[in-house]
Amino acid sequence: MSFKVCLAQLNFVVGDVMGNAQRIVNAAHEAQAQGVHLLATPELALCGYAAEDLFLRPAFLDACDDALAFICRETVGLNGLTVVVGHPQRHHAQMDDADVAALAPVAGGRGKSVSVTCLHNAASVLRGGRVVHTYAKQQLPNYQVFDERRYFTPGEHTLVFDLPHADGSTLRCGLLICEDAWFDAPAQAAKAAGAQVLLIINASPFHTGKGGEREGTMRERVASTGLPLVYTHLVGGQDEIVFEGRSFALNADGTVAMRADSFEENMALSLIHVDKSAILLSGRIAPEHTTEADLWHALVLGVRDYVGKNGFPGALLGLSGGIDSALVLAIAVDALGADKVRAVMMPSPYTADISWIDARDMAARLGVRYQEINIAPEFEAFKASLATDFAGRAEDTTEENLQARIRGTLLMALSNKFGSIVLTTGNKSEMATGYCTLYGDMAGGFAVIKDVVKTMVFRLAWWRNAHDPYGTGANPIPERIITRPPSAELRPDQKDQDSLPEYEVLDAIIQRYMENDEHPAAIVAAGYAQADVDKVTRLIRLNEYKRRQSPVGIRVTHRSFGKDWRYPITSKYRG
Repeated sequence: MSFKVCLAQLNFVVGDVMGNAQRIVNAAHEAQAQGVHLLATPELALCGYAAEDLFLRPAFLDACDDALAFICRETVGLNGLTVVVGHPQRHHAQMDDADVAALAPVAGGRGKSVSVTCLHNAASVLRGGRVVHTYAKQQLPNYQVFDERRYFTPGEHTLVFDLPHADGSTLRCGLLICEDAWFDAPAQAAKAAGAQVLLIINASPFHTGKGGEREGTMRERVASTGLPLVYTHLVGGQDEIVFEGRSFALNADGTVAMRADSFEENMALSLIHVDKSAILLSGRIAPEHTTEADLWHALVLGVRDYVGKNGFPGALLGLSGGIDSALVLAIAVDALGADKVRAVMMPSPYTADISWIDARDMAARLGVRYQEINIAPEFEAFKASLATDFAGRAEDTTEENLQARIRGTLLMALSNKFGSIVLTTGNKSEMATGYCTLYGDMAGGFAVIKDVVKTMVFRLAWWRNAHDPYGTGANPIPERIITRPPSAELRPDQKDQDSLPEYEVLDAIIQRYMENDEHPAAIVAAGYAQADVDKVTRLIRLNEYKRRQSPVGIRVTHRSFGKDWRYPITSKYRG
């Protein structure tokens, strides 16, 4: 006897409640036509993840309730199919004053009342057009990009439901939501309640290595409970977050029984074979990818969904002839197609000939619209306007920043006129140290490589030149762009390393201090020069005010300069 399970690895849109509901209905009809017994959607699929403070709006929750009712009506005739839908659910609770105060954002304010309306991160089991069970997530994450305790109250009850088969037999499924499965207690409770298999629905943001980490943790759940599991996961980009899909199933011995492809939608099928002695899962196992391949697909998906879901007709960027803008251009073309990408080269008096030669070459290779706007006249005009005030003072970073700000103004003017979003090209190493200009190269709508350090920029450029994953052309980046010393070209013979440590050193210090919270003394003890550590950590502290004004960018590490970096601008702490 076999049960057919479909993991609906779909790209849901935050706030498109009825659109998401229709996608679930369509998936249910498709699954029923294929003889599927169980269709599982990701965590909060109905409203999209993460809806943030939309959860505080009663009208939004009303819309979610209406959409769940719509799914019930539209699936009433799908005999033999059970559907699990992730959604927010209001519930009434009796609480003392302390609990009410802690829940003030959701409950609507402090007060003496002990009866409050709270919210669960829930999943409902639908069969025959009605809700037969509802489960509330017990473990609410409140770290990195997560702040679920701001909106939800934890559930307290275990749910194990019967999945019926046409032959009259049933399979006992223990339902868990995302973080529940990262702790042993909820899974053990499901086993104690009679579960034969664990069903886990998720919306777990991507960062490098996260896919393997998920499978490893779920292998721990399998080992501790002795139960096989199926794990359905969201795919798509949402603001700075990317979800990579990669839904999977594990047998009771921890072996991978099924794995869906990463970074694409998939109605992934898994068979659960049940006999008197064992339960065995099977399905197609998609291959794993290298770090560079995962990063590339994450960045492409992040750009595609940010531009597409927000309705921009295309994207434009300043193409300098340097590696950062070259990498962003290649990502943008893979994400959107050459016809929706525009590159603008804006040479200044300090731009080397090879920069515009390489920029032209790359634009031609990718077939994007390309133009050149010489900013020398504007630069001279600005200096003339400021000549009286600057008299007697040598040129410095002020004039360098003027060039960047002229370029930013021109790009934003083109964006305003034609509607395309400006993609900024600064990397994480620059964002960390402030090697970027407010209202200049930081001006734009979406920071594609904001969470990619410079050493990884080089690795990704070499990887993309060796692969053509989206059919937009091999070797899109001229090799000289990758091999020449990086320079902002804002003064004669300028090189990045004139004012920064070597990138291998810089990036390692950033990772240790910013991503892993190591103390500067510990970084020095690990073998890094005191002067380099002092300089880099000081620059990270000093430039928080810049980062607060930077555009949102794609998160691809476990700690980015975004939701999971919340440091005060004004601070005297130096550790």
